[in-house]
Amino acid sequence: MRVLVCDNVSAKGVACLEACPELEVCVVEGGLTDELLAEAEGVVVRSATKITTEVMAKAPKLRVVGRAGVGVDNVDVDAATSRGIVVMNTPAGNTISTAELTFSMMMALARKIPQAHVSMKNGGWDRKAYAGTELSGKSLGVCGMGRIGGQMARRAIAFGMRVLAYDPYLSLGKARELQVELLELDELMARADFITVHMPLTDQTRDMINAESISGMKDGVYLVNCARGGIINETDLLEAVRSGKVAGAALDVYETEPCPEDSPLRAEPNIVMTPHLGASTKEAQESVGIEVAETVSDYLINGAVRNAVNMPSLDAKTYEAVKPYIVLGEKLGRLVAQLAPSRNDQLTITYGGKAAEVPADPVTRCVLKGFLEQAGGGEVNQVNVRALASSLGVMVEEVKAHEGPEFAEWMHVEARAGEEKVSAGGTFFGSQPRIVRINGRAVESDASGVLFLMNNKDKPGMVGYIGSLMGEHQLNIASMSLSRDEEGGEALTLLNLDQEPPAALLEKAEADPNITNVKVVCM
Repeated sequence: MRVLVCDNVSAKGVACLEACPELEVCVVEGGLTDELLAEAEGVVVRSATKITTEVMAKAPKLRVVGRAGVGVDNVDVDAATSRGIVVMNTPAGNTISTAELTFSMMMALARKIPQAHVSMKNGGWDRKAYAGTELSGKSLGVCGMGRIGGQMARRAIAFGMRVLAYDPYLSLGKARELQVELLELDELMARADFITVHMPLTDQTRDMINAESISGMKDGVYLVNCARGGIINETDLLEAVRSGKVAGAALDVYETEPCPEDSPLRAEPNIVMTPHLGASTKEAQESVGIEVAETVSDYLINGAVRNAVNMPSLDAKTYEAVKPYIVLGEKLGRLVAQLAPSRNDQLTITYGGKAAEVPADPVTRCVLKGFLEQAGGGEVNQVNVRALASSLGVMVEEVKAHEGPEFAEWMHVEARAGEEKVSAGGTFFGSQPRIVRINGRAVESDASGVLFLMNNKDKPGMVGYIGSLMGEHQLNIASMSLSRDEEGGEALTLLNLDQEPPAALLEKAEADPNITNVKVVCM
């Protein structure tokens, strides 16, 4: 399997990939050529190489893109998702380096170190002009309490600062553990002496700090952004610094990168600037290089998913535990799809017994893959199935149940189209997936090959008749399962066949007044 490594990923990261005999590692010195892309199953990049829709179109075998770093701005994630390409990043590799830079920038602001340095280099000795402020006793507002935000909180507490935190996903228990005061964003901005942001750039966080939010801050507040350009509106920031409302700001990231040479930010003495150095330490580059190499190789060789931005993560051990349910789930999805009407409103997936204890999302994705294959053809994959279901208007519901059928572990898939519903349930006999329910009827069938289903009147001679019909067309019956509602009522007959029955057989069966709902399912 060919893996392309771009952008001077660390030598230790390359060596980690090269240690895998299953991988053919190509270190790309120049740009990505059509010849290299044609056979590539994996690509590893930092920030320079752009993985666009056009690049992916030239790489038909591409399965994974690994980003040695946190941000994936240089990867078209939506296009990758639609093509079934997993995009992975390295969220932990540069945590310490970014936190240390952020704290250093805050200290530089508080003590005016860059300005004093320039003055000294120019022959000056102006002690009064560069009087600063102490961090001890001040309040630090941390917006985003992820890995880096948590590291910032630890360092600030060590310096005697009070830490105020805003994070809509942080629990009160975790806030207490981190020794931070959890606040709403407006209150944090009103109370903090220093504010630092550690959030991704999204529609919700873009221009989060602007003229309006700055007006609610303390006079003389300090702002730091080493996360993503665009979270702080640069025009509004510049005006606030010039007016004195903001005493100073430190920026490592910008709305446009590289920061334009004529940017007015460069001329403002109370704005400290660095050229996106958050991950620029030897240790961080080695760490993210090794981390991305391990995640990419583990996915290509073992199927394990870690640090994916467009798919749930599963380590190799968890993947092995989930794999049987993935197989059963896809088969149940495929079975229900072929029994259900073409237009469906809702798909309900129930996990019962031991199945309720495994991570549901990867299994649900495989159920959806089996269910939606007819709608999306070969373009359907585990990465894009949720988006495809949403685009088709199919609501997906996941249910965990610990009581129900008499099986230790089971799954049930139900499709609804208005008032009409079709369902199938499965479990394992040993390690083999088996179908044990169809539309609420108890059956027992191998979950593979060709299934022939029909409803028929429960009367003598029906089994012999269907056997004779199969024999007329040289079809061998591998197994048979019968289920009736009551004596003399309606029965469900399920056959495992070695070959798909011809149209003539189906026509004859459908014409029989004792038989209805003839279906053939290819598993």
